[in-house]
Formats: sequence, C-alpha cells, structure tokens
Amino acid sequence: MKLIQLNIWGGRLGDQLNDFLSSEKPDILCLQEAIDLDRGRGALFTTIGEIREVVGAEYYYMSPAFSFNFMHRKAHFGNCIISKLPIATQETMFTGREYEVDFDWTKHTQNIRNLQHVQLRLPKGELLHIFNHHGHHNYTDKNGGDETVRQCAMIADKIKATSGKKILTGDFNLVPRSASLKPINNLLRNLTAEANLSTTRTVLTKMTETCDYIFVSEDVEVKSFMPSDALVSDHMALIMEF
Repeated sequence: MKLIQLNIWGGRLGDQLNDFLSSEKPDILCLQEAIDLDRGRGALFTTIGEIREVVGAEYYYMSPAFSFNFMHRKAHFGNCIISKLPIATQETMFTGREYEVDFDWTKHTQNIRNLQHVQLRLPKGELLHIFNHHGHHNYTDKNGGDETVRQCAMIADKIKATSGKKILTGDFNLVPRSASLKPINNLLRNLTAEANLSTTRTVLTKMTETCDYIFVSEDVEVKSFMPSDALVSDHMALIMEF
C-alpha cells in the first residue's frame, strides 16, 4: 500500500502535480494547503475534485481551516485526506484558533490549524488510523515556541488515546529534533528523522529546512520511505510503502 504526504501549495503547479500523482498511483494521500472548490474545477489551481479524478479515489475528507469566495463560488482551504479505502470514521480537532467561514486575507491570520483523524477500513476489515496536520508557522524559528509545544502536546494526547495501527503525516513547520516534536517522537517512529533528510523543501522557495513528516506506530510495517524529486510544490512529496 502506498501513502503520499504533501503540502500542495494551493495546487499552483496543477499539471506537474497531476502527472506526478497519475504516475505514483497512491492509495492514500495526505495533503496540506489543499483547496476544495464548490462546483468543479478551479482553472487557476488544482482542486481536490480534480486530484480525486487523477488518483481514482472514491473517498475523501476535507478539514478546512478557512473558506473564501472565489469567482462566485466558495473555496475551502486546509487539510485533506484522499483514500481508495473506505473511511469508517472521521473527525477534525482544531489545535490553533477556529474555522473562519468568510476569510478576509487583509484581516485574518492564516495560522488557523487543525488535526484530521480518520479510520480507514483495510481489505480484511482491520481499521487503520490516519492523522494529518499542518503545523503552526513560527515565522522566526523552526524550532518552534510555546504555541508549537502546546499544539504538538494536543496531538500527542490524541494519538495516545487511540489504539491500533497509526500513521501521522504533515507539514509541521518544525525541524526534526525540535522540543515541540519530542512528545510525538516519543510515541511514533519519525521516518523523516530516521532517513536523515537534509531538507524537504524545493527550489521554489528560499527555505531549506526539513519540516515534512510521516510518523508511524511500531506495528506498521514500512517497506520503503523516500522523498520525491518531482517538482510539484515548494515542498517535497514524501512517499511511503507499507
């Protein structure tokens, strides 16, 4: 089974993104900065509906941080899990601020954060927990601060409260050995840290930090893990087979 983690940068690189996903054929996609647009295609960016068509995935769960008006339609911006496996349960937990139904780019902060949690039904009936998060952006330090410590502690508590196989993905806006990530690192295998990735950013940004992650519980059998060199965003896609 193949899972891809990716901050898709609002779907700016639509053709490259679609070609990449069509080639990789993931079973599960965990996305940040995704846009779900009411009534069809976005023209200026790739939407969740288009990505589902490309991947051939029936199931998805969108957890918008905020929504805004786009060409007389409503656009929803946030985290999304797309799956070829049925979603048995789904929930969204806000870790920072609250959902903005009518986001104003001149008034509101984009630092609205949530954690998605779904249970996917595997072919033999077993349930798999998938968590997906876009971390608080501390603009001055990728080691984080009090707010990232608080939000990561919330995520760790949620993970501890669940039983069974677990996968946590996301752009955490934190470097691997930050104090903020410690409670999560103590619970799950950090595949990004184990692979000693020097960066998870691309040439489309001046940023060079490692900030994108796939974490797994010990009972998830990882067959391979690697970053992709396909240029589909200002972040690298992380690919795991398990």
